[in-house]
Amino acid sequence: MSIHQLKSHFPWITLLVLVAIVGINDPNFLKPVNLLSLAGDIVPLFIMALGLTFAIYIGGIDLSAQSMANMITVVASVYLASFGPWVALLCVAAGFALGMVSGYVTTKLLVPSFISTLAVGGVCFSMAKWLSGNRALNMEAAQRDSTFGWMIGHTGIIPNELFIAAALLALCIFIERRTTLGRALKAVGAGELAAAASGVNVARYKILAFAISGALAAVAGLLFAVKLSGGAPTIANGFLLPAIVAVLVGGTPLTGGVGGVINTAIGTLLVAVIRASMLYFGIEATQQQMVFGLVLIVAIALTIDRSKLRIVK
Repeated sequence: MSIHQLKSHFPWITLLVLVAIVGINDPNFLKPVNLLSLAGDIVPLFIMALGLTFAIYIGGIDLSAQSMANMITVVASVYLASFGPWVALLCVAAGFALGMVSGYVTTKLLVPSFISTLAVGGVCFSMAKWLSGNRALNMEAAQRDSTFGWMIGHTGIIPNELFIAAALLALCIFIERRTTLGRALKAVGAGELAAAASGVNVARYKILAFAISGALAAVAGLLFAVKLSGGAPTIANGFLLPAIVAVLVGGTPLTGGVGGVINTAIGTLLVAVIRASMLYFGIEATQQQMVFGLVLIVAIALTIDRSKLRIVK
């Protein structure tokens, strides 16, 4: 088997190697309870990365995801008392709508996605500051537990967050592989001009990709709020870079068209093990973003399709 044929298997091979390295260093790491706890803790990041996959799959990027999650923690904290369980629908609808704005600005106004999503992220940050009065908010504990307590409970030794993650992953796999939307997104990512020439409404599907990314960022924000029993304009800061790393190291390149949500699941597990290994090997929190930055550079260098890039600026 050639290196090119092995390339698609690198993510899960790397995952197994990292798990083995950490497990040899500390056998307690490999205990099922510890692994399940590790997986449960990474679910909000996974959901954010799952949404980013759709934006990156079409050759774009969504830099608003972190700010979107921050804003949703505030929205959930402010409106839980008024809307009860319906606040979840409000949060997802807000994420979907703002994601559509990003897609519209990118496709109709021809603004590059990293600029349009960065701008929408700025809007989300400002809204979060305004709604929260620029301070941390707390949910009323009893109401949080009665409304969303199931999200952070356990079924046996399995965190309920893992069931949420599995359901969203199954939904995204269905969208990606069994729907016209999924086939269109693959076509756009593989070659936007060719997709347009074959009759695909490129603008519509790109807008939907960013809308899905926004909606899933909102779900991640809601889960953040429930887990932390409150929200703040900066509560999810530090998650955007690892989420992008999860997508790229999983094998979905910035040039789009290949990879997908299964790859992101593997990539997120890689990120979880990398984070755990940094703790086990004594790397300080202030240095972890530097490590993820280096991993991001390596991931881009290894996954990007240079045949689609004649010039890099």
